[in-house]
Amino acid sequence: MRAVAYREPLPVEAEASLIDIDVPVPRPEGRDLLVEVRAVSVNPVDVKVRSKVAPEPGAARILGFDAAGIVREAGSGASLFRPGDEVFYAGSLVRPGTNAEFHLVDERLVGRKPKTLDFAQAAALPLTSLTAWETLFDRIDIRKPVPGAAPALLIVGAAGGVGSMAIQLARRLTDLTVIATASRPETQAWTRELGAHHVIDHRRPLGEQVQALGLGAPAFVFSITHTDTHFPAIADLVAPQGRIGVIDDPVGIDVTLLKRKSVSLHWESMFTRSTFQTADMDRQHAILDEVARLVDAGEIRTTLAETFGPVSAANLRRAHGFIESGKARGKIVLEGF
Repeated sequence: MRAVAYREPLPVEAEASLIDIDVPVPRPEGRDLLVEVRAVSVNPVDVKVRSKVAPEPGAARILGFDAAGIVREAGSGASLFRPGDEVFYAGSLVRPGTNAEFHLVDERLVGRKPKTLDFAQAAALPLTSLTAWETLFDRIDIRKPVPGAAPALLIVGAAGGVGSMAIQLARRLTDLTVIATASRPETQAWTRELGAHHVIDHRRPLGEQVQALGLGAPAFVFSITHTDTHFPAIADLVAPQGRIGVIDDPVGIDVTLLKRKSVSLHWESMFTRSTFQTADMDRQHAILDEVARLVDAGEIRTTLAETFGPVSAANLRRAHGFIESGKARGKIVLEGF
């Protein structure tokens, strides 16, 4: 089968940074599904792994996490899906990726594809939906009020894939006031279109802009990007006993800034459940099924922004480069082989 891989971390401009390869079709065992991949999307984690993590010597690592496709075979222990089912999912860090014609995935990580979306639209959703959902509801628990705090959620870096889903989920599933940050006119318009009540510019001091809204100190902050830059301001503006969720890799943040207010800091990695095979790993199956239900009910929408053609090394290099530019809005998808 055709696949796209890399053999060593290289700048995306290098032709060998991603290469086309042929590998055997894998066989499902246990609770695995063999999925015929119809579309994939590209995430910052793809870029991070490709540029920093060296494969085993002599090996080619297939990247890719988000996928939408059709179940072709199921392992002997699988019970949630049958061959022919249309699915979407975000895979695992510790297994070969989705940039291949066929892919093995544990069924506990898989949801039924929304009926109202095509494969490209569906492929844009899993990783960002899971990350946003787990941060908002499993980590900082935005359904549990903070006494005396403004019932508000500040999303720092809200125009990307995760932020785009977080805005929608917070608006549809809670009564919180959603404050989004975005710096360019087109990304500010995008976040408003998705439902943000207020949009502020993260290139300017956050605290002054939040205070100017007249809402009071927000109970919750979801910091998606540049947390190390914004952390002092976040610690200052969040309400006492508030809760902060973080998904990036900040360097040198001073967590003691949170002590005076008894503010809690929560890390989220969407891959924790799959990497450690946690007892609640099937939570991701349940979340994706609920996301599909919300999509089909017209409550939330895909965040597909651009399609870069079929899955190939050349097109994936272009997608990785666009994400590295920092100009991405929503999700980039590749469809077919």
